[in-house]
Parts: sequence; C-alpha cells; structure tokens
Amino acid sequence: MLTLDKIYHASYVLKEVIRPTDLIHAPNLNPESEIYLKTENLQVTGSFKVRGAYYKMSQLSDEEKSHGVIACSAGNHAQGVALAATKNGIKSLICLPDGAPISKVEATKRYGADVCLVKGTYDDAYQRALQLRDEKGYTFVHPFDDELVIAGQGTIGLELMEQLPKMDAVIVPIGGGGLISGVAYAVKSLNPDIKVYGVQAAGAPSMFNSIHGHEIQTLTEVSTIADGIAVKTPGEHTYEICSKYVDEIVTVTDDEISSAILTLIEQQKLIAEGAGAVSVAAAMFNKVPVKGKKVVCLVSGGNIDVTILSRVINRGLLKAGRSADITIALMDKPGQLSMISDIIAQKGGNVVAVHHDRADLDMDINACYLHLVMETRDHDHVEEIKRALIEAGFDIVK
Repeated sequence: MLTLDKIYHASYVLKEVIRPTDLIHAPNLNPESEIYLKTENLQVTGSFKVRGAYYKMSQLSDEEKSHGVIACSAGNHAQGVALAATKNGIKSLICLPDGAPISKVEATKRYGADVCLVKGTYDDAYQRALQLRDEKGYTFVHPFDDELVIAGQGTIGLELMEQLPKMDAVIVPIGGGGLISGVAYAVKSLNPDIKVYGVQAAGAPSMFNSIHGHEIQTLTEVSTIADGIAVKTPGEHTYEICSKYVDEIVTVTDDEISSAILTLIEQQKLIAEGAGAVSVAAAMFNKVPVKGKKVVCLVSGGNIDVTILSRVINRGLLKAGRSADITIALMDKPGQLSMISDIIAQKGGNVVAVHHDRADLDMDINACYLHLVMETRDHDHVEEIKRALIEAGFDIVK
C-alpha cells in the first residue's frame, strides 16, 4: 500500500541521487495569479522519472536484481531506469516506441541500458516488455502503475510542502498517472485544502476520459506533441488514487502546449518538453481556476528533441500572433510587391518569406497569388496590417 511513510522513506533513499529542484516565481505567465514553477526539467536525466525508477530499484531483492530489469517508456522513464540500474550495478533493457525522439533513445543508451525499439506507441512497447519479461525472466519496472514508483514521484510533493507551504494549488501533467498520484497523495495527506489539478494533452486524454466516465478507459489512438504523456490506458493504482485525491483533470491542445514551451523559453529561460509544459499551458489559458491563487506548475521534463523544438517554436509563434501567413490575390504587374512590403514595413511588420504562385488554375491568366510570412507583435498587429492592405485595395484571400 502507498503510505506517507513510504514517500518519506523514498525521499531519504533519493537524497544521494536526485537534485532537489528549484521552485521559481514566474509572475508573467498569468498576471492574475501567483505562478511558481517546480523545475523537474532540470532534474538528473532531465525529468522527474529518475525518482520513481531509482526508489523502485533500491527496493528490489538481490535475486530480482540478478535477473536484470526491463522497462518500457516513451523516453524519460527509460533514462531514469537506465541511470538507476547502472548506479546499482544492474543490467537493464528498455523497450521504446520507434517514434520516440532520437535524443531520448541516445540518452538512454548513454546511461548504460540496452534499447529495443518497438513499432507503434508506448502501449505497444509495454506489451513487448511484458513478453520479454516472461521469456527472459527480467524484473519489470513499470513507468507509473507501481506503488514504489508512485512513492518516488511523491517526493516532489514533500519538496513542494517545504518550499511553498502556503500554496493554494498544484498543477501536474498526467500520462499514466504515476506523477500526479504521488504528488496528490503526499500533498493531500499533509494539507487536504490544497487543490491538485491534472492536465492531459487533448490528443491523449486517457485519464481525463476514465475519471469522467468513472471507469478505466482505453483510447484507440493518441496524437500529440507531448509524447511523454501519450498513454492510451491509465494504471489501475493511478486511476484509484486520482479518483480519490485529484480535484479536477483538464486537457490542453497542441497549440496551447506550443505556446507554453515558447513562453517558458522567452520569459523563464527554461526548456520544457511537451509533456512538461502542459501544466504551464493550463495556467496560461485558465483551464483551471488560478485567478488570485498561489499556484505551482510542475514542469515535469525538458528532454525535447531539437528538431521538434524548432517546429514547436514556429507553432507557438503562430499561436501567439508573433508570426503570420497571409495570401494576397493581385494582378501580376510591376510595383505590386514593393507597395505591399512598404505597407507592412510602415506598420512595423517584417517580411521573412515571399512566394509567387502563378500556376493556380482558379486564377485569371494575368493574376497571381502572393504568399507572405511575416514577423509580427501579436494578433492585433496582424489584423492592423491586414486592414492597411485591404484599405490600399489588395485582396487578402486568407
């Protein structure tokens, strides 16, 4: 059974392994509330996962350790298990979905684990790990549905109670539910008045659906940039704990997650992966009642692939109105582009890409489409530029 004593024991065991991460005040994320960031993205291995993985491994018998351990993961649990196994002198094999970011795969190998890539999603990797466990006799380290793993994650809750004892609420990312189960149990056991909110990606709402449907539900598919929380089925233990201790679960879109990642980079100089930024997205876009409250957003990880980060930044710029694409239908004659660029420049915009399209069959023979990409300040600035172009007689198609 999960107990507060077990979480305190985990905290003691982890003292020599993990980094007690900072709590950073972030006043501009939501001006109507007092937001703090629990920076588990700066944890050893770049994620909170090492807490649960190491504590689980520390409690294995010598015989279990001798068989080696196996785990499945979208990436962060893999690195936690790999590091924990290596530190304990245990052989480890990690099953990862073949779509896991290359950076996470390579990091897992660097921490000393063997890697088995499995076609499909996290859940496919999970089934393969169970199969190999049964065939080879490995000891399985579950990424979330294990009370020792949950106790390890709960040490974050103990740290929060020391760092900000008067917090009103904590917002926690949810994939399978191990992190929020540990944090919610610890926080609610010490102060039942503190609200605990969970956040899932809208493209992977397995716990959200399960809690609202009052039974564990399995998604047919998941689709989100938050690969670390793209879980089709929540755990049995985590479902029960969330049902009892979590006040509300909400979802955020990929666009909102992208905006949160971009905001963390610009305002806080922090890199968060999609799964780590969902809590910040929920606070930024008022998905939970944070107005006038002292709220902690748990930034659970920072292991984002740089190629994905580039795409996410572009998506975030579009969502915030910092970048804009417009298409103008015009007569193909000298001076048109010069007039358009002059108007945009006068309004303070910056053209970064131009494409002429003369081949569309729906156009007149002497017409063209002009596709522009601009750097802008916000959505109001984009509309101001569009109005100026329309007033000058240009036809904006989109």
